[in-house]
Amino acid sequence: MITTVHKDVTERLKNVDAKLFEEVRMVLDKNLSERHIRGGMATKRKYSH
Repeated sequence: MITTVHKDVTERLKNVDAKLFEEVRMVLDKNLSERHIRGGMATKRKYSH
């Protein structure tokens, strides 16, 4: 499922501002690669109380 924001960032921003697109893309890629870690940490916090 692609949200409008995701579509704007991944498709339209490249044509509007290539430099900003590259910066945003780096943040999105980092977030994607760390998402499973944050999920595990949230689960750990949930059950440690």
